[in-house]
Amino acid sequence: MKNYLIIAALLILSACKVSKDVQVHDQQLPNAYRTATTTDTASIARLPWKSFFTETTLQNLIDSAITRNNDLQIAVKNIEQAQLTLKQAKLGYLPAVGLGVTASTNRPSDNSLNGISLSQFLGTKHIEDYNASANLSWEADIWGKIRSRKAAALATYLQTEEARKAVQTQLVANVSSGYYNLLMLDAQLEIARKNLRLNDSTLRIIRLQFDAGQVTSLAVQQAEAQQLAAARLIPQFEQDVTIQENALSILAGKLPSAVIRSQTLESVPVSQTLSAGLPSTLLSLRPDVRSAELAVERANADVGVAKASMYPSLVITAQGGVNSFRASNWFNIPASLFGTAAAGLTQPLFQRGQLKTQYQVAKVEREKTVIQFRQQVLLAVGEVSDALVRLDKLNQQRAVASNRANTLRQATGNASLLFKNGMANYLEVITAQSNVLQSELELASIKKAQLDATVELYRSVGGGWR
Repeated sequence: MKNYLIIAALLILSACKVSKDVQVHDQQLPNAYRTATTTDTASIARLPWKSFFTETTLQNLIDSAITRNNDLQIAVKNIEQAQLTLKQAKLGYLPAVGLGVTASTNRPSDNSLNGISLSQFLGTKHIEDYNASANLSWEADIWGKIRSRKAAALATYLQTEEARKAVQTQLVANVSSGYYNLLMLDAQLEIARKNLRLNDSTLRIIRLQFDAGQVTSLAVQQAEAQQLAAARLIPQFEQDVTIQENALSILAGKLPSAVIRSQTLESVPVSQTLSAGLPSTLLSLRPDVRSAELAVERANADVGVAKASMYPSLVITAQGGVNSFRASNWFNIPASLFGTAAAGLTQPLFQRGQLKTQYQVAKVEREKTVIQFRQQVLLAVGEVSDALVRLDKLNQQRAVASNRANTLRQATGNASLLFKNGMANYLEVITAQSNVLQSELELASIKKAQLDATVELYRSVGGGWR
């Protein structure tokens, strides 16, 4: 009766946990981002990507990437793998059961005690043994070791799901940024071609003036050099367009091919009312932050397993089946039935410090995951703040660049008109054309940077996986 009470008390202890979890929800995040220009608490991260990116061609590219991208497919397979491990961990409370069938024969020496006994009592020189049994072994989860293993498997599974979300958010951002880069290259290619046509016209006029003796050969050479500078940009942009199309095709899980565009860079709107929400929402919306938090939960569980391994283990075993020394009556029921049961309590005493070291290492690993989580939160808040300030300052830069480009276009027109009427020299025309080329290329780059900033804000607040 006393032994049963001891076992019952140990089973009651199975609800205990020998280690204390570390909490990470003490980040003391600010009420708003440093560079936020709005107090709206809603976050664009909650928008599905199809609601954020509304252009049809871009949607088709993103949809193909989500369906066929190889990196994302690997992330899905990681989820399947972790799910199988979790299912196995959930069976930790069940006993292990095995079946065994054995047959053996033993022929002792005629001069041995066993040989003489066999000859006298059984009239045979050998003895046979036939056994068929079921074996059962079950470990009581006294200190929560099995529960901790299950918690670790669950955290790992959830981490793989967050990893898939993180891959998708980055994939959506890469595809959209690549598409906007393609539109920028289209715009810059058209700018270069337009400027080349303008240089061709200027060069023809200067050559006519040279033939008439109004200018020197230096004027012709400088005009030709300006034309060649504009002409060089065209194959460069055409090369960049093809490379970007190939990159987008690969992201979409397809062989390199052309990408059909249904809009221009200028026609893509830049939203001025994007809300990043509150910094505290990053803890639940950003997959990488959530994954870092789950890493702490998994580390808590690993500490629990390491700590519980230092305490006594209660293992109950049982065996039952049929046994006989003759095959003819092997399954003679109930005469051949047998059964045994045992319970053992094992306390590790000295294992050269292995268990203690494992426990200490697990605690250090947990401290590292806490630090990594805090760092990930800092990086996330910083990325959102950076995206917000880029949006604000790029709007200002684009306004200035747009005014500059308009002024230079007017200056180029005026210089060409004055040159044709002999009121300006060729250097003024060439300088004006060079300036307008650079200003228009810069304006296209700024527009693309604005679109990239919106994409980065959407990604940094945790958008793209819905």
